[in-house]
Amino acid sequence: MRIAITVNTSWNIYNFRSGLIRVLLAQGHTIIAVAPKDEFSQRLIDMGCIYRDVTMNNTGSNPIKDLKLYTQLKTIYREEKPDIIYQYTVKPNIYGSMAAKSLSIPVINNVSGLGTVFLNKGITPRIAKLLYRQAFQKVELVFFQNQDDRKDFTDQIKLPRLKTKLLPGSGINLSEFKSEQELVTTPFTFLMIARLILDKGIIEYLDAARELKKTHPEVTFQLLGQLDEGHARGLSASTLQTYIDDGSVSYLGTSDQVKATIEPCSCVVLPSYREGTPKTLLEASAMSKPIVTTDVPGCREVIIDGQNGYLCMVKNTTDLQKKLEKMLTLDHDTLVEMGKAGRKLVEKKFDESIIINHYLTETYKILS
Repeated sequence: MRIAITVNTSWNIYNFRSGLIRVLLAQGHTIIAVAPKDEFSQRLIDMGCIYRDVTMNNTGSNPIKDLKLYTQLKTIYREEKPDIIYQYTVKPNIYGSMAAKSLSIPVINNVSGLGTVFLNKGITPRIAKLLYRQAFQKVELVFFQNQDDRKDFTDQIKLPRLKTKLLPGSGINLSEFKSEQELVTTPFTFLMIARLILDKGIIEYLDAARELKKTHPEVTFQLLGQLDEGHARGLSASTLQTYIDDGSVSYLGTSDQVKATIEPCSCVVLPSYREGTPKTLLEASAMSKPIVTTDVPGCREVIIDGQNGYLCMVKNTTDLQKKLEKMLTLDHDTLVEMGKAGRKLVEKKFDESIIINHYLTETYKILS
């Protein structure tokens, strides 16, 4: 069987879909990885994938460029002749579905989070929803990562015949992500891992860190993630620099060694406005780290408030600050137990093998 996997970056495929790809390759299937070229493209080739480069503007909504993306994907799909296509992220989901439909190739889409299209208002979100409605009319299946996303999407896109199912995120490799040492709480280190856009709650985290450093100067606040100043809601480098300069936060830049960054931290924080199922919280929980996150779709699925961490109110710096300070008041043994509770939760609900089995089951149903 030939399976194309189309995503907006090679980094995304490698970091979020490697487990699925390895199982498919081990079963003898051919995998065509379709994504813009970056430093992870060669890693996909080294895994055993056929790699096809595609040009994709991930932040813009230029109809001419998007028409070129549709044409590129149609050409690739025609040449590679996949039996089925798995697609992730907005533009592959939309334009890849249109291209696949024109060639009568079955598609499984994954809406991993509704993002700015559904969080914001204006002409661009309206156009995106119209495109979703057009593109998804004849796709075989759409996976969502939480019930809120599925309901909001189907309510707003209005495709009554759309076949949908729920997946617990992209899953987590439990054998890879496990802690090799006891939780370190002295000095206490908070860590946020996210792309640096406003919808991730980055300003709330930075402001809470600034305030807490006044009363808890010994506490460290770390930030790992890529600046994206080209994004409409991206954090500017100059704004970030003010928090670095006054000692509020330690900016770690980017890294493909996320596990090594999580290992020495005490608590992982994600004050996002909305998620599908946040991979960073799954990784942190799998490594027995307490977490603090917002009471919003996607994030709340990864936490039992008071057991493996704390929920805070969205877009509320004061409440986030309170929950971080509450974490600081806990004794070491309680924090360790919180971490263990998080590990048990991901073992039960988010094992990567659950996601892989869903994909295999649905693929065989569609192709049979």
